[in-house]
Amino acid sequence: MSNIPTPHIACNDPSLIAKTVLMPGDPLRAKYIADNFLTDVICFTSTRNILGFTGYYKGKRISVMGSGMGMPSIGIYSYELFSFYGVDEIVRIGSAGSYDANFNVYDTVLVNEAYSESSYAKIAFNMRGHVQKSTKSLNNKLTKIAEKLNIELKPARIHSSDVFYGEDKDLWKRMHDDNGCKAVEMESFALFANAKALGKKAACLLTISDSFVTHEVTSAEERQNSFHNMMKIALELAK
Repeated sequence: MSNIPTPHIACNDPSLIAKTVLMPGDPLRAKYIADNFLTDVICFTSTRNILGFTGYYKGKRISVMGSGMGMPSIGIYSYELFSFYGVDEIVRIGSAGSYDANFNVYDTVLVNEAYSESSYAKIAFNMRGHVQKSTKSLNNKLTKIAEKLNIELKPARIHSSDVFYGEDKDLWKRMHDDNGCKAVEMESFALFANAKALGKKAACLLTISDSFVTHEVTSAEERQNSFHNMMKIALELAK
């Protein structure tokens, strides 16, 4: 195909990438999943320090690839996977900060909607509004998998932010009280917009890594290695 490799994915053969891709933000989390959960693993890309792997989970083929941080980054990688490599569905698996007293560190969140001030969807696809939705059929599958694994999922609207550090220290309270956002991350709004525009499927599982309410926080190593519940749920999609 003349449009591959893409400017950001160094893979010449679309068949090396599975139809279902799990997409953590951290490339090292992608490697962790490949090393600890998959068999017969190949690395299909390492461009710009973004690691992508394809292997087998319980005999079924699945890929995992880092997205990098923020909406522009996941926007690029998910668009290229959907458009040029024939990927059907992407599940983001990431960390999030809690805006709600009932969303505690290590809880697993299933995102129904992503609220954002970002202009990504408007500029890319002329989509108006502040909310992008995940794919309902994919969320239903993830919910059933979680029930089978006896893992509690907390469905929620979340805040997809362009900003990690900011002067407005009360923004999280307004996002919670005025817009119903239970947690914050930085990618899913763009992923959902891409899926909608391209006729694909997208979902997002998050593990609470810190809390704006209690100020509890996990370490970088814990975020990389210990968020197994969302990984197990997402991996079962390969079956």
